[in-house]
Amino acid sequence: MRSRNSLPPEQASLPWHPPGLVAGVDEAGRGPLAGPVVAAAVILDDLNPIAGLADSKKLTAARREALFDEIRAKALCCSIAEASVEEIDRLNILQATLLAMRRAVMGLRLKPVRAVVDGNRLPLLDMPADAIVNGDALVPAISAASILAKVHRDRWCVQIDEHFPQYGFAGHKGYGTAVHMAALREHGACVHHRRTFAPVARVLG
Repeated sequence: MRSRNSLPPEQASLPWHPPGLVAGVDEAGRGPLAGPVVAAAVILDDLNPIAGLADSKKLTAARREALFDEIRAKALCCSIAEASVEEIDRLNILQATLLAMRRAVMGLRLKPVRAVVDGNRLPLLDMPADAIVNGDALVPAISAASILAKVHRDRWCVQIDEHFPQYGFAGHKGYGTAVHMAALREHGACVHHRRTFAPVARVLG
C-alpha cells in the first residue's frame, strides 16, 4: 500500500486520478464530544463531472447541501456509514473511524478496484488502498466523500437537537464550544455523548 507522502514531489502537488473504478473515502465527526463518526465512500462518474468539489470544511453549508444532492445524483455509486457512540467509547475514536470507513466502502453497490482514503491511516479493506494526506483537497472522489459525510452528520445533529434542545447540537454540531460545555455542566451528559472523551469525562466526574 502506498501513501500520498511516498509519491514523487512533482506528483504530490497535483490532483491524483488513479486508473480504474476508484472509491474516495473520508470521514466527519472525529473531534466532537457527541454523536457517531460518519464515513462516506464515493465512486465518481468521469462522464458526468461535478463542478466545485472541494474539502467540505472550505465550503458553506448551503454549498455542501447542494453538492450533497448532486453527488448522490451523478456519482456511479456512493455509501454512507457510521460508527456509534458505543463503538467509539469501546474501541477509541481512531478505530471507530476506520470501522466506519470500512463499512462505507463495503456498502458500495459497485466494488472498486482501489480505494483512496483521506489522511494517513487506512481501514481494513479487501482491495488495494492509498492513504492521501489532504486528499479531500486533492482528489475529487475524496472531496465528494467528505461532503457526503459532513452533511449527513450535520443533519443528524439538527435532528437530535429536536430531542435534546438544551445542548444546542444544531449550532455547535457536537463540538466542545463554550455553549456546549456550559450545557454539559448544567445538564450532565445525554445518551449521545462520548463518555471516554476527556471534556465529557471531567464533567461526569
